[in-house]
Amino acid sequence: MLADLDLLLIAVFCTADDLLPRGVKNARRMLTDAEVVTLCVAQAMMGIPSDARFLKVARKQLSHLFPVLPKRPGYLKRRQRLSDTIEALIAVFASDSPGFQDDLVLVDSTPVECARSIETTRRSQLADAADYGYCASHSRYFWGFRLHGLFALDGTPRALLLTSPKTPERDVCLTLLERCQRAGHIFVIGDKGYAGHEFEHSAAALGATIIRPRRKDEHPGGPHLAPIRQRIESIFQTCKDLLTLERHGARTLHGLATRIRTRFLALAAAISLNHRLGRPPRTLVDYVA
Repeated sequence: MLADLDLLLIAVFCTADDLLPRGVKNARRMLTDAEVVTLCVAQAMMGIPSDARFLKVARKQLSHLFPVLPKRPGYLKRRQRLSDTIEALIAVFASDSPGFQDDLVLVDSTPVECARSIETTRRSQLADAADYGYCASHSRYFWGFRLHGLFALDGTPRALLLTSPKTPERDVCLTLLERCQRAGHIFVIGDKGYAGHEFEHSAAALGATIIRPRRKDEHPGGPHLAPIRQRIESIFQTCKDLLTLERHGARTLHGLATRIRTRFLALAAAISLNHRLGRPPRTLVDYVA
């Protein structure tokens, strides 16, 4: 595990170091921006949401890669400042994966819970942006946001968007289709919630065909999508379980977006590295395990 983690961190550092500008101020710092981004990936892969605990563990387990580590306030500020850089690196690693060229993608969303008690929701700095929503797959209400995504079958993230849970998922899907880089027409597999003639026409105008299971009030027939649909469930489960997406620990909207981007950077980098090494996984979990 440590050998594979070391290799992944080296790949992330080399890629980030080649792409990020070499400013004078950056050279004088204890850690360069590329090293901070690499630390963020290490934290996501090690599954340690707490910054203080991660830095304590990193001083023991990652000292051969990072002889000097920042203190928690400095690490937090640098990570927040590099949020856009982390998002750009997701696209860089995703473009190195074969899934980036696939014309068959998956679309779905998952809750990102931020609080449970009423008192916490009132005092939270996220109160102006977060809202209540319902998760049908878990049959429960939650307070927070909903993360929407387009993914290739191998888990490569093609487009991501964090929204209010009350935002219609079909409207978000159209936004994702506009952001998704592709060479031509694509086929999008979704659940029954992505239904509607107007929505399908709008998707067709964006060069996409929506494929979904039939509803009970529709004629029988169509492809059996359950095995393929299971892929996107595996993607979100990997992010929630191994990459601690549900235990993000964010207290501000910018902090939440940064922590989510960090986890998907770790996922995209792991998928890209495994493809380069010729290690086809049996399941998506094998990419980051």
